[in-house]
Amino acid sequence: MKFGIMIANTGPYADPEVAATLATAAEEVGIDSLWTADHVVIADGYQSAYPYSEDGRLPAGEDWDLPDPIVWLSYVAALTATIKLATGVVILPQRNPVVLAKQCATLAKLSNDRFELGVGVGWLAEEFSIVGAPWPRRGARTDEHIEAMRALWAQDRASYAGEFVNFDGAICRPQPAGGTIPIVIGGHSKAAATRAGRLGDGFFPGGTPSTSDLSDILAVMRDAAVLAGRDPESIEVSSPSWSPRRGNP
Repeated sequence: MKFGIMIANTGPYADPEVAATLATAAEEVGIDSLWTADHVVIADGYQSAYPYSEDGRLPAGEDWDLPDPIVWLSYVAALTATIKLATGVVILPQRNPVVLAKQCATLAKLSNDRFELGVGVGWLAEEFSIVGAPWPRRGARTDEHIEAMRALWAQDRASYAGEFVNFDGAICRPQPAGGTIPIVIGGHSKAAATRAGRLGDGFFPGGTPSTSDLSDILAVMRDAAVLAGRDPESIEVSSPSWSPRRGNP
């Protein structure tokens, strides 16, 4: 069994010395991975329901430090050698996929291919409004963004034609080893499980689902994989096991 630390970039771990202590200590004791959370902003007085708490509110409130996950992981990558670095998750449909593909490939290169990109569709509608990203059809945009990034990572002169993303002859360097970066689909919904089955290298069920709920959602993932002509056993299921803000579950 492997163990990971989730939301590792929050609160006191925004401090460089504390972040360094967490990352190096985790590596020394054999922790498998560090997972970072992502919000560009938290909207003051938001009305959207946070899906992982009974009251629909973020447990830490609205006003807390949350560094950019790619930048934070780049910092701890320079201080470590073996621990896996992952986003859990980046809110993909509110980011430019070409810019993000470049950032991820750079981090993969500088970390000696220890990086995995966990992505989600987001839940905070007010945040999308503030950053200027459309809220409707964010699931469809997520699918295209995944495909477009994979084209940039794998193709010499990449091309992609979709409804939301279009480019031709794009030379994006560096490219990751093997022409890909593992993409982990995060989320607790059937839509997330289906996306993981169709497109994911991994699946990160959100929250702390019950055994029966987890069994049901994994069945959805497996069915979607089979329907897409993929081997469900090739999709790694991750559930980071410890949070520095919440302690052991």
